[in-house]
Amino acid sequence: MSKGFIINVYLTPKLSEAKSLVFLTLSPIMAIPFYKYQGTGNDFVLIDNRDLHFDKNKTELVKLMCDRRFGIGADGLILLEKDDTTQFKMVYYNADGNESSMCGNGGRCIAHFARFLGVIGDTATFTAIDGKHEATLEGDIVSLKMTNVSGLKEDTGSLFLDTGSPHHVMLVDDLPKYDVFSEGKRIRNEVYGSQGANVNFVEPSGNDTFSVRTYERGVEDETLSCGTGVTAVAIAMHAWGKAGEEVMIETPGGTLEVSFEKKGDHYENIWLKGPAKQVFKGSWE
Repeated sequence: MSKGFIINVYLTPKLSEAKSLVFLTLSPIMAIPFYKYQGTGNDFVLIDNRDLHFDKNKTELVKLMCDRRFGIGADGLILLEKDDTTQFKMVYYNADGNESSMCGNGGRCIAHFARFLGVIGDTATFTAIDGKHEATLEGDIVSLKMTNVSGLKEDTGSLFLDTGSPHHVMLVDDLPKYDVFSEGKRIRNEVYGSQGANVNFVEPSGNDTFSVRTYERGVEDETLSCGTGVTAVAIAMHAWGKAGEEVMIETPGGTLEVSFEKKGDHYENIWLKGPAKQVFKGSWE
């Protein structure tokens, strides 16, 4: 619904050396309904775009809406759209305004949002940039099936793997005091170049339990939680012989559970489980 107007000014060609005619027209400003969600502190702007009213080419608008000082504030923006083969489609943008690779916590949040909209019940199948996903919901607890993972690459003291998004995983000591921003930014740029990777710093905190802090590309800062990062950490710890196939991950924003099965040289039946909550709704005008 229109909530205001933009004044458009049109200047006609000169009728004489002395004067010109100016015409004023009014164009409606279209409000954009949105919902704010968070999954263990990883927060998103969610928009129901089944009617395609949101212009996906407006990357500067996405960036502004995600801005924590001049916009709504979020780690990313997610569009829910219709899909030909599944119940809905997820389109994800990082806070920098660019469409990006898979977001695990965002996937859990959009499943919650789809149920809120009546698109699904307590189970879902949807399409994201990395393929099809399944989700199950029990109240605010959402379990998301991730894509299979293979091709782990080990380097000195670190492991690289793609869980829908690229991740660098490394163990550190005294994680609460670790300089995640500076070291994460350095590795993201110096090791992985312009395309970058997310960087996860890990410290064991119990049996099959690990604490994680993540520097996310696209956000270019530490986030309170990263779903694909948590998944990458769980698999990396298993690959290093430090965990079984059910792992608890403690992030600054909360606890997530990851389970999987190792089959030959790859990991499958990977599930990411944790809370997803609608925080508030509003209208961008």
